[in-house]
Amino acid sequence: MLLRIPCLLTPDEVRYCRQALEAASWQDGKTTAGHVAAQVKSNLQLPLDSKTGQQIGDLILDRLGRNPLFMSAALPLKVLPPRFNRYEGGGTYGNHIDNAFFTIPGTAIKVRTDVSTTVFFSDPDEYEGGELMVEDTFGQQSVKLAAGDAIIYPGTSLHRVNPVTHGTRYASFFWTHSLVKSAEQRRLLFDLDQSIQQLTQEQPEHPRIAALSGTYHNLLRMWSES
Repeated sequence: MLLRIPCLLTPDEVRYCRQALEAASWQDGKTTAGHVAAQVKSNLQLPLDSKTGQQIGDLILDRLGRNPLFMSAALPLKVLPPRFNRYEGGGTYGNHIDNAFFTIPGTAIKVRTDVSTTVFFSDPDEYEGGELMVEDTFGQQSVKLAAGDAIIYPGTSLHRVNPVTHGTRYASFFWTHSLVKSAEQRRLLFDLDQSIQQLTQEQPEHPRIAALSGTYHNLLRMWSES
């Protein structure tokens, strides 16, 4: 499931983050790539111990925790601290699939990459190229969203970032270890949850709401790994 999360960050928050990112010190993105990924990766990243990255990352995680769409779709158990990249001057990242696990820096805690997230800090008219291309069950999807928006998609997806031929593309990327490992099961739970919420809004006294909610939680209990 590929899902847009609109307005995760407010315009004021985006401006604050952009100013901080533009003033930050960046390093070659290959430093965090494995041997295979390094062959197709050409971008800049904030160092993992960057104070700027940690501050903006905390803001993102706070907003995600308050976002019902993300919580419903990702069913997060653990979230890797957000990372940040910058593409310009032809920068690109060729086709790849992310590692199955990452370790939270400074700990022994491993995060399985069930759900990938990208948060955009540059508006589409600020740069040319730079589309996030994701292969899913419906074919290849092209993603280029407004600053402050986020996109989530299965971590198992083949994806790439097209070359940025003009301007600069700033973004954050990270992964969520979900309560439910299967992307298909997460999609079913998401669809059921959204239907229950819509029914609750339209007919709050409907007699089947409690039964449907019970079915949702029983499925979550059955499929959850924690």
